[in-house]
Amino acid sequence: MHWPYAVPEEKKIRLIVNTDAKNEADDQYAIVHALLTPRFRISGMIAAHFGERSATSMEDSYEEINKVLGLMGMGSHIQVCKGASSPLPDDKTPVPSAGSELIIREALREDPLPLYVIFLGPLTDLASAYLQEPRIAERLTAVWIGGGTYPEGGEEFNLGNDVAAANAVLRSPIPLWQVPKNVYSMIRVSLAELAVRVRPHGEIGKYLFDQLVEFNLAWGGKPRWPKGEMWCLGDSPAVSLLLDDHMFEYDLLEAPLIGQDQRYVPQPGARKIRVYRYVDSRFTLEDFYAKLALFELIERRLP
Repeated sequence: MHWPYAVPEEKKIRLIVNTDAKNEADDQYAIVHALLTPRFRISGMIAAHFGERSATSMEDSYEEINKVLGLMGMGSHIQVCKGASSPLPDDKTPVPSAGSELIIREALREDPLPLYVIFLGPLTDLASAYLQEPRIAERLTAVWIGGGTYPEGGEEFNLGNDVAAANAVLRSPIPLWQVPKNVYSMIRVSLAELAVRVRPHGEIGKYLFDQLVEFNLAWGGKPRWPKGEMWCLGDSPAVSLLLDDHMFEYDLLEAPLIGQDQRYVPQPGARKIRVYRYVDSRFTLEDFYAKLALFELIERRLP
């Protein structure tokens, strides 16, 4: 793609996107945002499971990733791998998959660009990759959308889909940026906003909007969520924090462990992880909206 600006080669990064893409309706926005970010050299995408909402959740995610890529005309350009179809049985036993092998292979490959792996769902494939090949810990940085609010923690969907994997990663030396639910919930949008800023922009814009509205209607009978006329694009900070890491908006905390109730269990003296307390929703959303509009303009100009 011919963007109206260039990113210095020295500032680019390698990126793997691990996503439970068919879990609900926001992963698709983060996937598109990542694909439209010139700073990223996409090394692949991994389909993640998402628990009890579907008996074939990982396969559903795999199909959804490929659908998004197809709508953008990128189906032949991005490698898509299947991750684990189930959580880890415990925090010491991996569930090997093509996804965990991709992480290992890319982490161990010699390349001057640093490797980041973003996790929009559970940490299953990262934990498996580390348990299979511990050397990856020094060769990547993980960004995770998940976990409850500090300091107590508590129930959170992505964490709940594999507590054992979270504990395996927290025990490891893998550099980890955690975006807990009180922070990722800051990316609030109204359906009217998406109708104006997303839906008009090509086939992919229409799909992003329509599938969210469809999900909103299908789940409308639930008492607490969704709320009816808004959404949380909670996975999108995994992209925007790799454009600007919000260097004054996180704390370095001793990595806790997670109890079965999903509460944090302090581990005095443990290695430190980066835990975000704020993400800039304006920066996140406006960058996405602008890139989506630019993508449509560029596509229109192609013969």
